[in-house]
Amino acid sequence: MPVITTIDDLKRLHERRVPRMFYDYAESGSWTEQTFRDNTSDFARIRLRQKVAVDMSGRSTASKMIGQDVAMPVALAPVGLTGMQHADGEIKAAQAAAAFGVPFTLSTMSINSIEDVAEATDKPFWFQLYTMKDADYVRRLIERARAAKCSALVITLDLQILGQRHKDLKNGLSAPPKLTPKTVANLLTKWSWGIGMLGAKRRHFGNIVGHVQGVSDTAALGAWTAEQFDLTLDWNKIAKLMEMWDGKVILKGILDPEDAKMAAKLGADAIIVSNHGGRQLDGALSSIRMLRPILDAVGGETEVHLDSGIRSGQDVLKALAMGAKGTMIGRAFVYGLGAMGRQGVETALSVIHKELDTTMALCGETDVNDLGRHNLLIPDDFEGRWQA
Repeated sequence: MPVITTIDDLKRLHERRVPRMFYDYAESGSWTEQTFRDNTSDFARIRLRQKVAVDMSGRSTASKMIGQDVAMPVALAPVGLTGMQHADGEIKAAQAAAAFGVPFTLSTMSINSIEDVAEATDKPFWFQLYTMKDADYVRRLIERARAAKCSALVITLDLQILGQRHKDLKNGLSAPPKLTPKTVANLLTKWSWGIGMLGAKRRHFGNIVGHVQGVSDTAALGAWTAEQFDLTLDWNKIAKLMEMWDGKVILKGILDPEDAKMAAKLGADAIIVSNHGGRQLDGALSSIRMLRPILDAVGGETEVHLDSGIRSGQDVLKALAMGAKGTMIGRAFVYGLGAMGRQGVETALSVIHKELDTTMALCGETDVNDLGRHNLLIPDDFEGRWQA
């Protein structure tokens, strides 16, 4: 077993063990991938203030996200096709999150279904909703999440139309993978992944197949999905979805202060500053750059979380010190899942927790809830004077 000390260690194992199309699915952005790169490089521009001669004993990373106790303010983000990174991937990731004490978010486009995850876990999880044209399907999906006792609905707002990811098109991304000469050649080098998938509970989109009339195979699924994202989604429709759920709601994909004000006005329990991991609007600013303007816009009316670009506990600390109440990790836990299944997700969380805890101490803080801009050194131009 290799010694794992960073998320990058897990990323290297992930690339070695998972088929190319699924590795590329996780490790890519749209168009030129400018925003994808900026999400991580902009974190590196923020520096930390070291403090010494401070009592570092009795440290705590415990906090709350939408009123829920968390071991650290980190949730596992919704990631589609997680069950293709490792057999029963969503189940294993949810179990790891529950064991660690952080929230897990199941994607609409998961391989394991809502019911699969609920049956295999003993703690409530969050469910992420993509809005589809098929209103009856969306209504039943919400009912299924309620029946599974999901503790929050995460409505994604930034995928009404799919951003083009070149690698996915060139790889012929599908679940399960189509057996072309190119994919077969690659799969032959990933035998441990293949053996695991032979015993997987599912190998297609469990929240869709069998729940939509006429969608019973991969071909029908592809045709249905390509036409289903709702181009007409607006704030009125979002309000109706929130009313339909009648529980805690998090609105994900906010990157503009005016949109943040609207989300707060609707009464969202939290908003997530996110550019979909750089997979939608290429050329948009990184999430960490947009965090402060959005915090200023909502003025404490709703919790603000941050997603996109977090690869370490130091990134978590920077986001919290900048004012976020919580954070989300996507690729960081997917690397661990692809590398070592449930153990890999637990390892990713442990790595991030240790980095957060140690960095917090060296910054002179003992409680994660006391972090603030006083712990950071931020470049003068970081939050920018961008002209609209």
